[in-house]
Amino acid sequence: MWALVVLIGAASVSAHLQDLSFDGQKVFRVIPQNDEQVEILNSLASIMQVDFWQPDSVTLVRPKMQVDFRVEAVKSFDVEELLKESGMEYRILIDNLQAALDAQFDSKARTAGHSYEKYNNWDTIAAWTADIAAQNPDLVSRSVIGETYEGRPMYLLKMGKSGSNKKAIFMDCGFHAREWISPAFCQWFVKEAVETYGKDTVMTTLLDSLDFYVLPVVNIDGYVYTWTNDRMWRKTRSKNANSRCYGTDPNRNFNAGWCTLGASKYPCDSTYCGSAPESEKETKALADFIRENLSTIKAYLTIHSYSQLLLFPYAYTYTLPANYQELNSIASAASKELASLYNTKYTYGPAATTIYPAAGGSDDWAYDQGIKYSFTFELRDTGRYGFLLPESQIKPTCEETLLAVKYIANYVLEHLY
Repeated sequence: MWALVVLIGAASVSAHLQDLSFDGQKVFRVIPQNDEQVEILNSLASIMQVDFWQPDSVTLVRPKMQVDFRVEAVKSFDVEELLKESGMEYRILIDNLQAALDAQFDSKARTAGHSYEKYNNWDTIAAWTADIAAQNPDLVSRSVIGETYEGRPMYLLKMGKSGSNKKAIFMDCGFHAREWISPAFCQWFVKEAVETYGKDTVMTTLLDSLDFYVLPVVNIDGYVYTWTNDRMWRKTRSKNANSRCYGTDPNRNFNAGWCTLGASKYPCDSTYCGSAPESEKETKALADFIRENLSTIKAYLTIHSYSQLLLFPYAYTYTLPANYQELNSIASAASKELASLYNTKYTYGPAATTIYPAAGGSDDWAYDQGIKYSFTFELRDTGRYGFLLPESQIKPTCEETLLAVKYIANYVLEHLY
């Protein structure tokens, strides 16, 4: 077996990420049963380009854990042979990544402009932020909270009826560039708010009593890059000193146990924590805004994919948060709400034990700033499509997620502090 590993490695050291056709690339799911099998995955990752989807780094792989990873076409046969030979349980989740990528765009809404039921590129989303604010001046306003590494404005929508000393909920989408369903949800949420205000009693009460800050895409440069260059890109697009590798994982870049567990110090890794906390212009802009509005922001919601999880602090430590019972019961009830529509099952709990430890996340950071209701959603699915969720699932995904978000928001409203 080790001869095979060496054989695979020889040709692949120079393999670069920018292989723009994903034709023949495969996504495997394996469940290593013991430390020896974990070690095999480690050695595989050390000699060839392996893109870990779940968990997001080989260092987090443990026995009995479900592991999803992508390999390039020329290596997939060798990898399959290696898995067979090692006796590791595996299956192929996606047989041809390019076909899955093409199949994402299955929406009936083939309009040239913005649509809530298809994936919109950044220019379309940016124009939409201006339009939705212009069309709903009494409910929505748009501001710029900073700019990205490549100089794009970071648009923030503030939603709610104007009123004095209102408390607020902050929600962001699009931390990781390839998680396209995430920005789709932020857009959907804004649409639902403006369309159902005055009709839906819960939404009306929420917007009368609270403000919602919605950041539709955090990692705009990365998102643009997934449309133009590499659909599987995850990080920001900042240049790293003394490295040929670009980008930092923005969700490892906050000052919450920064760069300890589940984050990498190596710029080429997908979980690179950055040169310092808030080294990224995007994370600094977000953190600055929250710090400036700490007296009013009472909940923080961040939307990711995939895995169907509702997580709360902590991810950087196994210590439970002070209000663990409360957060757990909110997550339990919100998951039930979500499942009530399409029976989509979510797992919930503190992040470190529910998925894996990861330091430097925005949810832990917000919680440590004193925002006691802090949640991370990992939207559909559980791996059948992974990051390539078809557009036909945008509507059901957003509809069910909205139920959970409304539940949490209503709870926060009834428990203001």
